[in-house]
Amino acid sequence: MSPAVLLTTKSTGPDQTRALAARLGHTLRRGDLVVLSGELGAGKTHFVKGIAEGLDIDDRITSPTFALHQRYEGRETLHHLDVYRLDDLAETIDLDLPELTESGVTVIEWGDTILDILPADRLIVRLMFDDDDLQRVVIFETTDTGAGRWRDRIVNGLKAALPC
Repeated sequence: MSPAVLLTTKSTGPDQTRALAARLGHTLRRGDLVVLSGELGAGKTHFVKGIAEGLDIDDRITSPTFALHQRYEGRETLHHLDVYRLDDLAETIDLDLPELTESGVTVIEWGDTILDILPADRLIVRLMFDDDDLQRVVIFETTDTGAGRWRDRIVNGLKAALPC
């Protein structure tokens, strides 16, 4: 499976990252899987906060680094996972990923470390530091098998949140 880049944009800070993710959150529905990739401090948790806003979740969103999984209720259930501390893929069995992905929207921070065990139909959001370390480059991609399903939702759903 080769990656299909759907959209590349920039974010000038946490507020814009959250606004972009909130627009994505408005398009998400049960069964959607979003994988977040990026270095420490790149904005992954801010992105999840925006998705939660788009899902009409009022709870305070925190990184589940030590708990591995946080569950929030809104328009859809949000399963927020952080697999940064997992030492091996076998530990993901305890997370019951198939059940989670069927019962709500699932967002996995550091999910690029477990891509081999994730369903092919997923959206990958890569947050990368720009040259000046203040802006972030945000890349939305999926696999060939998921490109059609995600393309309109990403391109049309996010246009309003993009900088002019």
